[in-house]
Amino acid sequence: MKPRVNPKEADNIIKALEGGIVPRRGVRHLLVGRNEEVQEVISILDTIAQGDSDIRFWVGDFGSGKSFMLRTIESIALQKNFVVSTVDLTPTRRFYASDGKAKALYNEIVDNILTQSLQNGNAIGTILEQWINQLAAELAAEREVSVSDMLSTENEMIMTDRIIDITSSFSSSGLSFEFGQAIIRYYQGILGNDRILKLKALRWIRGDIDTKTEAKKELEIERIVSDDNWYDAIKNLSELFAQLGYSGFIINFDEAVNLYKLPLRQTRERNYEKILNIYNECKSSDAKHLFINFGATRKTVFDEQRGMASYGALKGRLGDEAAMDSKLINTNRTVLPLMPLTNEEIFTLLEHLTTIYNIHYKTEINLSMEQIHSYMEEQLNRPGAAEFLTPRAVIKDFLEILDLVRQNPDETIDGIILSKFGKNAMPVGKDAANTDDDIEVL
Repeated sequence: MKPRVNPKEADNIIKALEGGIVPRRGVRHLLVGRNEEVQEVISILDTIAQGDSDIRFWVGDFGSGKSFMLRTIESIALQKNFVVSTVDLTPTRRFYASDGKAKALYNEIVDNILTQSLQNGNAIGTILEQWINQLAAELAAEREVSVSDMLSTENEMIMTDRIIDITSSFSSSGLSFEFGQAIIRYYQGILGNDRILKLKALRWIRGDIDTKTEAKKELEIERIVSDDNWYDAIKNLSELFAQLGYSGFIINFDEAVNLYKLPLRQTRERNYEKILNIYNECKSSDAKHLFINFGATRKTVFDEQRGMASYGALKGRLGDEAAMDSKLINTNRTVLPLMPLTNEEIFTLLEHLTTIYNIHYKTEINLSMEQIHSYMEEQLNRPGAAEFLTPRAVIKDFLEILDLVRQNPDETIDGIILSKFGKNAMPVGKDAANTDDDIEVL
């Protein structure tokens, strides 16, 4: 069945795929061959909404669909009323550091926060506004006054007391007191129409305040989000979002290979130790309403010299690499392999792409089943295809075929396919963007 795609989604999908990246919106229209994984994600999200926590590692090599899977989780979670943030790990954003790189990761997580109604990032300010207004409505109903009365200076103490009561009740204490103070400052900014005070409070919540001195001077808050406590702040955010009525907080970490590439063993181990701590808290549900996902290569997870398996306590929790190649399905594992799409699944994907392409370019290109099979056969027969051909490359080349068909109406589709993949077809080489095996990081 052809996907029902609106023009905005089609534009986003085609522009992203032409640029070689995973689209942020409309990703569900490209979802083929991941039914078991999707059902597992839905099941996990249901438990997270009830207050549990969990963690998953989605493992595959370059072009296998790790980023696509994380975007799929994001899409499903947004539909189920979760707050979601998807970030790339980089040499300057990591789990452990003493020079601001861990806080930079926290800052990126907060900046990338999305909700179903706020999908352009930087949603944290709007979320706080909603929470304060909801709180005012609840208190107004209790006291049988209007919401505007509850948001007046006469009732400031009632509002601040309720904010403190809620944030101090978080099961993860961490920075809950300071979070309460920052939210109170934000509320006071609303009350006094003080935009500067609201921005200062947001800076604290985003982790943009670098010194305790500044926090004390500007907000009268004694502590700040730092390299040491950023994960405590994440746990507090997940409980805050649940208090607001969201189902929970989903964080997706892509490009985990950048941890594998870190040149210093001690630095890698400190980062893996932090991941172990997060793993333990998510599996024991010490964190609440929190689901964390990693997109990682096999080496990142299982290499006993540089990967997560090099950290003994974490190795035992990640399981055996041999299980990655089993033909038996077990989506309940913490480390899940992303198996290659079958030829039939790729065929379905290309059919969907043609429909989306036609919507985007307002054209009516129709490739027959035989023509799509011909395209796939030519791709698979190219030298190096068995080693280097990825779904990403298949999709990008297919879009180029559609471009040629659209812009050369006098040429036949069969002729265009043969001209690109005929006897003189270029061999498939390693994608220039595939730096998974590079281990030097400056």
